[in-house]
Amino acid sequence: MMTEIRGFTDPQKDEYFTKRFRYKKQARMVISHVKKSRSLHIMCHIPIFCWITATVVEDMLNKKDGEDLPKSLTEMYIHFLVVQTKLKVIKYNGGAETDSIWSPENQKMIESLGKLAYEQLMKRNLIFYESDLAECGIDIRAASVCSGVFTQIFREERGLYQDKVFCFVHLSVQEFLAALHVHLAFIKSGVNLLAKDETKSKDLEKQSHASSETDIYQSAVDMALESSDGHLDLFLRFLLGLSLETNKRCLRGLVTQTEENLATNKDTAQYIKEKMNNHLCIEKSINLFHCLNELNDQSLVEEIQQSLQTGSLSAQQLSPAQWSALHFILLSSEKDLETFDLKKYSASEEALLRLLPVVKASRKAVLSGCNLSERSCEALSSLLSSTTSSLRDLDLSNNDLEDSGVKLLCSGLMSPDCELEILRLSGCLITEEGCAALASALTNNPSHLKELDLSYNNPGDSGKESLAAILKNPSFKLDSISMEPAGDKWMTPGLRKYFCPLTVDKNTVNKFLKLSDKNKKVTAVAEEQPYPDHPDRFDLCQLLCTDGLTGRCYWEVEWSGKVYVSLSYRGIMRKGESDDAWFGFNNNSWGLICSDDGYTVWHDSEKKAFIPLASASGRVAVYVDCPVGTLSFYKVSSETLVHLYTFNTKFTEPLYPGFVCRSRSRESWCSFE
Repeated sequence: MMTEIRGFTDPQKDEYFTKRFRYKKQARMVISHVKKSRSLHIMCHIPIFCWITATVVEDMLNKKDGEDLPKSLTEMYIHFLVVQTKLKVIKYNGGAETDSIWSPENQKMIESLGKLAYEQLMKRNLIFYESDLAECGIDIRAASVCSGVFTQIFREERGLYQDKVFCFVHLSVQEFLAALHVHLAFIKSGVNLLAKDETKSKDLEKQSHASSETDIYQSAVDMALESSDGHLDLFLRFLLGLSLETNKRCLRGLVTQTEENLATNKDTAQYIKEKMNNHLCIEKSINLFHCLNELNDQSLVEEIQQSLQTGSLSAQQLSPAQWSALHFILLSSEKDLETFDLKKYSASEEALLRLLPVVKASRKAVLSGCNLSERSCEALSSLLSSTTSSLRDLDLSNNDLEDSGVKLLCSGLMSPDCELEILRLSGCLITEEGCAALASALTNNPSHLKELDLSYNNPGDSGKESLAAILKNPSFKLDSISMEPAGDKWMTPGLRKYFCPLTVDKNTVNKFLKLSDKNKKVTAVAEEQPYPDHPDRFDLCQLLCTDGLTGRCYWEVEWSGKVYVSLSYRGIMRKGESDDAWFGFNNNSWGLICSDDGYTVWHDSEKKAFIPLASASGRVAVYVDCPVGTLSFYKVSSETLVHLYTFNTKFTEPLYPGFVCRSRSRESWCSFE
């Protein structure tokens, strides 16, 4: 039997700081600062870390010297140590605010505490006895004084039989002081405490100071990765953070100043990135990413953010290290955790399985049209039954899950811990068998699901009846079920079930576009075609189709040269060559430009994405769901759809497919069915 110990929720974090600070402006500043740093925001889940943060910030605000608030975990704990030591100097030693805090007595005390923290951390001990203190050169009387003076760092308590026992105020404080001890041992005596016994002493004749310093950090990384339960994760982050010159300056007087070796930090960061590419578990990868933050290395974040901004991420093959960076970015974003849309990153099952922690932390997950299978259903089922899942709205539409996948999903739905409120399974190849499984799951857990979408499936009469009965039962929360349209016609795999034929509106065709193959092929030509004048005809080399789309539609286009595949409202401008007439360059149209360089997505004169063309492909596909407001473009590769980009908007009018053919270098054409 397991007991879950919960810390502060996000609202409770805000409440703590609001009550702690006298002035609301200061409280808002602290809350905002903490939220900007994922490391600090996560740690504020621990109530005592909120107290540490507030203690540090109060001291810095009182000094009014304009010093920036700590941005990393190591910075925060260094400032906390300085605050507590300064308090001892003023309160117990009768010193002044301007006195040096690192007297020989205080240095010895911190070094002794650091040694105790390190040795007991390696033994996995949180409670220490007199014998433990004696091994670190701390006598019992000094320990009592230490616990009285540094009461917010080190405490003396009474054990079960009234024996004196000692502990640090929190494990993170022990981990910080342990890291400080390892750092000081190397700086002062050149000893690598983390190396094997035969190599602990630095051999000055064989290796340089810089290489030894690199060795110590690499040893720490290896030790943390070897730990099965992550008990050295914070220790590692603190040790790496202490290597930065900015942090050493904050401990001037305690830590001997050395020349900063940028090469050492660079080598350590590279070593961590190599480890991240070794297919580690998610938790270890994320901690290594926190380690890079402590080293102030933002390169992986910047790579992913650049890809997100250009819209090219979905076309890339990410390394494990880059996946970890994406994890970090998404988990740091309140916006992305409100609604997580997998297609923004990679519309694939591999991506979903890698990003499951993000789905679990999100309130809404849009996983529609991402080529998911039974494997995904099994993973999502486990997620739904988790007591720590935030997920309330799940969209799995247009994945070929079939009845077998739905049955796997139902094992999570029927869990008493499942709190999902909205489930969309539209277009998932579900029959009456899958509907029966859903009805059974809802009967076992009737308390939460409010909305169920099973449109574009084939539930049959029995499937409809079993779910309709639940809808009528007042003891169930379910108040909305969508099962139309329905029928065998929707059992075609993939998006091709929504195929709709296109017909060119001849009155819109530009005179330098030639129609052929029963008007299913359009070619840009130099000779003007003998089309009659018409007010709907474009001056630009483009055309529209006749039928306005209002439901779900899918079509494919072959292309060569430079082609725009577009959708537009009927009222787009026909005359002139301004942006108001070009597909994709106004708010009345959306366009995908296909060329030899790659694919470029445009709307309202804004380039939404550029996806380089990794391999030869002269075929794209378009899927639009007008009521929902989604428009997706795909590359067709060996009959497989590779997602390029999806618009999420609100369509206010029927949409008309359109095409542009233009190329100065070679023939430009497109064809469609």
